[in-house]
Amino acid sequence: MLKLIQLELRKYKITGYVIGAFIAMACIFGLICLISFDPTESEGLASYEQLFSVIDLLTRGTFIVFAAVLLARFIIEEYRTKSISVLFTYPINRKKLMIAKLIVVFSFTFLSIVLTELVVGLLMLAVNHSREFVHETLTKDIVGRQALSILMNALAASFMSLIPLFFGMRKYSTSATVVASILIVFIVCGSANDFSLNSIVAIPITLSWIGAIIAYASFRNIERKDII
Repeated sequence: MLKLIQLELRKYKITGYVIGAFIAMACIFGLICLISFDPTESEGLASYEQLFSVIDLLTRGTFIVFAAVLLARFIIEEYRTKSISVLFTYPINRKKLMIAKLIVVFSFTFLSIVLTELVVGLLMLAVNHSREFVHETLTKDIVGRQALSILMNALAASFMSLIPLFFGMRKYSTSATVVASILIVFIVCGSANDFSLNSIVAIPITLSWIGAIIAYASFRNIERKDII
């Protein structure tokens, strides 16, 4: 399995996607800075909870869409061009091949979200040290809650990011995959009057389970399914 994952990483030149993830991280940091420096918006970041919440929403939204791009490239595009049928002629277990692809997408999404939230959070703490747009004291309780929140939200978002695979596999459409991810972002990352559907615990948990089920269904019968 590890060998298959390494082959997938080399095949699709994962370094380019890593660079893209760092560019996305820089954009998120820049956007948060613009919000914090805007006097009309700074009141919305008056507490660490609000600051970290904005970072979390932007990060999860960005990388759920990013994951859809990876799914489209790693899986959907191969089915659409029928190049995956060539892979299936090799003496490689089909299930293991598909699982390797899903592991790459899931792991990339999870690590990107965690790393981005940590880096942007630390950078914003440094900015706040000189800018002081957040006046409350940073306590161990806040740090502990945020660390747990980052891990749980990253895990949930990584499973959710697999949902677009269902829509993309219906007609092997890369555009449908990306559009589905955007709709998911609107559902879980959209907010109005400080209310977000993500705050209803049952919603992200349910979407996470749906993502896991879709991932399982994508390779459950793959040994007996021919590529048309």
